[in-house]
Amino acid sequence: MKKKTVCVIGLGYIGLPTAVLLANNGFSVFGYDTNNKIVKNLNKKILHIVEPNVDKLLKTAISKGRLKVSNKVVKCDVYIICVPTPANKKNNIYVPNIDYVIAATKSIAPFIKKGDLIILESTCPVGSTKKIEDLLIKEGVNLKDVYIAYCPERVLPGNIIKELIENDRIVGGLSLKSSKKVSSFYSLFVKGKIIQTDAKSAELCKLTENSFRDVNIAFANELSMICENLGIDVFNLIKIANKHPRVNILQPGVGVGGHCIAIDPWFIVSEDFKNSKLIQKAREVNEFKTKWVIKKIKTYADEFAIKKGIKPKIACLGLAFKPDIDDLRESKALKVAETLFDDGYKVTAVEPNISSHNKLDLISFTNAIEDSDIICILVKHKEFIFTKSKKKLRPTKIFDFCNAIKQ
Repeated sequence: MKKKTVCVIGLGYIGLPTAVLLANNGFSVFGYDTNNKIVKNLNKKILHIVEPNVDKLLKTAISKGRLKVSNKVVKCDVYIICVPTPANKKNNIYVPNIDYVIAATKSIAPFIKKGDLIILESTCPVGSTKKIEDLLIKEGVNLKDVYIAYCPERVLPGNIIKELIENDRIVGGLSLKSSKKVSSFYSLFVKGKIIQTDAKSAELCKLTENSFRDVNIAFANELSMICENLGIDVFNLIKIANKHPRVNILQPGVGVGGHCIAIDPWFIVSEDFKNSKLIQKAREVNEFKTKWVIKKIKTYADEFAIKKGIKPKIACLGLAFKPDIDDLRESKALKVAETLFDDGYKVTAVEPNISSHNKLDLISFTNAIEDSDIICILVKHKEFIFTKSKKKLRPTKIFDFCNAIKQ
């Protein structure tokens, strides 16, 4: 199997780490992306994402000729689809859009041959893997002895390479033989267990995992708002409650961002609106938490302006959707900062993982704490964790929405 060639379609936050990992495990890898700028930069060994260890693996793979990047698909033995699957809002719910998956499938159709593996890794609604098979048949592809399966990524941004290797993987084939063939492929570079199932179960499992997390975060976010009204420190409360051997409450924040947890639950809701009431409610709670945060900041800022006669300087600490990464997709921290800015408040931002933003002025952490009237800690980046007594702060209001300040 190691002599087989692999085509990774889509070189984003999952596709690129997968491609460089495979290349550094002895495979000949061809990376395909429709974004010409990404293709050009990767061939120059320049990354477009922030992810530990990917930079080193990319340079090694390109230098050794194990990874070639292009805007054209080439004939290979294994095709891994890692393209985005956005969701479009319709009738107050988000409906999954698999157009990129369809386009990727069409792009590989002319090259499919006997013995090939076709693997869908993109998060998709149930039935998407079967749609790949149906589309290829429609395109006139002979699928005899071609093996199609769904194998969702299950990684945490900021630790992707390690988790691609060590995490258990689910392989759901359109046939038992497909599951076995694709499992054998992953076993060559994955140290975790390879769990075989059918395609529909694998598709729903990915959505279930992220919906489970969304529901649990919603509980923490709802609890944080209740504690605010009762004058209770929610982080201390959770710490105490978690001393119970069967309680494990997650940490609240400013909402839920990222392309997975904030989107995937809607894939289930769109399939069965009637029976997904808890999943819907969790989404509503997490979306409302962001509005609650914005209102809380605005209320204090407006009171400040009336009392002082000037608009306060507001520093928003963190724009990424989670700590210590550069990913702004569906980021609720970014939404807080941009909403305040759009509504006329004097807003600057501190985001150590990006160099610029098209709307917000980026400043240093030091400048933020020395020259702001209101500090809003929105993301628990490692740079923002400090002991309040050790920082020389001017008279400033601090909103710590993620428990960054240690007493």
